[in-house]
Amino acid sequence: MKVIAFNGSARPSGNTSILLDTVLKILEQEGIETERINMAGQTLKGCTACYGCAKRQNRRCVIESDPINTWIQKLCEADGVLLGAPVYFTDVPAEMKAFIDRVGFVARANGDLLKRKVGAAVVAVRRAGALHTFDTLNHFFTISQMVVPGSRYWNLGIGGRIGDVQLDEEGLETMRILGENMAWLLKKIH
Repeated sequence: MKVIAFNGSARPSGNTSILLDTVLKILEQEGIETERINMAGQTLKGCTACYGCAKRQNRRCVIESDPINTWIQKLCEADGVLLGAPVYFTDVPAEMKAFIDRVGFVARANGDLLKRKVGAAVVAVRRAGALHTFDTLNHFFTISQMVVPGSRYWNLGIGGRIGDVQLDEEGLETMRILGENMAWLLKKIH
C-alpha cells in the first residue's frame, strides 16, 4: 500500500509540511509506503475547460508544461492521498486549486480514476479560514468518490511562523490520529 502526500504550500519545509510529515510518520510505522511531493516552486496552470482530457481519455491533461500529468500517474498508482494546504485568504493556494481542478477533471473524464481511494486533508492556519480550506480539499475527495477518514477534530494545525505548528499539541495529536485512522481504513479496504 502507498500514500502520496501533496504539500500545497509555497514553503516546502513550513507548517503544512510538518503536519503532513506527522501523518506520514504514523503511516510508515503502520507499514505503509509514503511519498511527499512539494508544489513549492512549481508553476501550475489552471484548467482551461478545453475538454481535451474527455476527448482523448488517456488519463492525461492536455497541458504538458507542468508536472500535473506525472502526479496523475502517481495518484493512479497510490492507494491513499493526503492533500496539505496552508490557508491563503480563507482558501487553498492557487497551485492547489489548479491541481484540484485539473486532476479532478481528468479523473472524472477517465472513468473516475480516484474512486474508492482513501483521501484526507491537512490544513495549516495562522488564525482563520481553516474550515473553508478543509472543505475545499474534502470537496475534491467526495466528488472523486474517495473514502475520507476522520480524526478527533478537523485536520488542522495552528501556527503563524515556520515551525509554530509544533507548539499546537492538539493539532499534532489530530494528525497522529488521522494517520492511525487512515492506516486502519487502508488495511480494511485492501
